[in-house]
Amino acid sequence: MQVRDYYHDSVRNALQKDGWTITHDPYRLKLTRKKNLYIDLGAERLIAAEKGVQKIAVEIKSFRSASEMKDLEEAVGQFVLYEHLLVRYEPERKLYLAVPEDVRSSVFEEEAGQVLIEDKIIRIFTFDVNQEEVITWIP
Repeated sequence: MQVRDYYHDSVRNALQKDGWTITHDPYRLKLTRKKNLYIDLGAERLIAAEKGVQKIAVEIKSFRSASEMKDLEEAVGQFVLYEHLLVRYEPERKLYLAVPEDVRSSVFEEEAGQVLIEDKIIRIFTFDVNQEEVITWIP
């Protein structure tokens, strides 16, 4: 059984407050040879102007270990793997890494995090852990 991230329920609540409908908890990627990978959440919301549906998958990371850089390495590895598989199996769904707002300032405003964002390696959104609200979508 998959272990949920420390902030799983907070992110789920934040997305719902932001107008998203949770469609998968977790989102299962079915691979060939009966292998599966699990992304924490799948969600969608109606885009009124375009009369379409925006779909996302969300991998949640708390960055609670002793080393933020080790957490970043692990998160990027998962993100890159999941991103490439989503492009192959469900290209209309965009992957986001959900991190607490304080992680944005301590990790993603530093050089390593900025390179990942500027070079469009990852997409993130931040959330307030107490208010359970989405703060920022990057990019």
